[in-house]
Amino acid sequence: MQLYRDDGIVLRTQKLGEADRIITILGRGHGRIRAVAKGVRRTKSRFGARLEPFTHVDLMLHAGRSLDVITQAEVIRPYGAPLAADYPRYTAGVAMLETAERFTPVEKEPALRQLLLLIGGLRALGEAEHAPGLVLDAFLLRSLAVAGYAPVLRECARCGAQGNGRRLPAFAVAAGGMVCASCRPPGAASPAAPTVDLMLALLQGDWDSADRSERRHRVECSGLVAAYLQWHLEHSIRSLRHVERV
Repeated sequence: MQLYRDDGIVLRTQKLGEADRIITILGRGHGRIRAVAKGVRRTKSRFGARLEPFTHVDLMLHAGRSLDVITQAEVIRPYGAPLAADYPRYTAGVAMLETAERFTPVEKEPALRQLLLLIGGLRALGEAEHAPGLVLDAFLLRSLAVAGYAPVLRECARCGAQGNGRRLPAFAVAAGGMVCASCRPPGAASPAAPTVDLMLALLQGDWDSADRSERRHRVECSGLVAAYLQWHLEHSIRSLRHVERV
């Protein structure tokens, strides 16, 4: 069996048999990895607490036929610790983990930019400098951008007509972003101009502008981002339903 090493974020765990767990990790060099941690559910396990979701771990693994096997685990940083007692930040973090897994559907395919986005998002949640909803939406928008699905916000997504968010009247999920009056399809949303500005600020990392945004625009922004994300993933993010949108 081939031995290899990687570091990454634990995305989730699943019980296997009486004492083992399947650990899903987003690794720096190998992308999404599913590996067995043998005996990890026993009280005398050598590294049980090290393989919890939100944890950045350094791993040694044996490559297996279907599932790899974790032989060593060392904690680099436990991002879950500051989130455990804060429900809004915890649920935002869970949504990040689920989204990162959905954006890496192929095992062992490198996804370094997605991992770096996830680490940055978890760090920002833990530092509590920005509202958790803003951090989550920034992560979701940038994950979409990394995957090639960034919403078009400055011009019409269909015809390319220029706009600054105020002259483009609608946001159409299926069209890819903002659309002009001529291209507006039935059912398109009509977001307020400050909502579009907020989406731009989150996508570009303009936290000064994002932090000054009003609650109603944050709520509207979150709804648009969630709808757009789930359209492109063609799958619902179940944990989003638990996120507190304030």
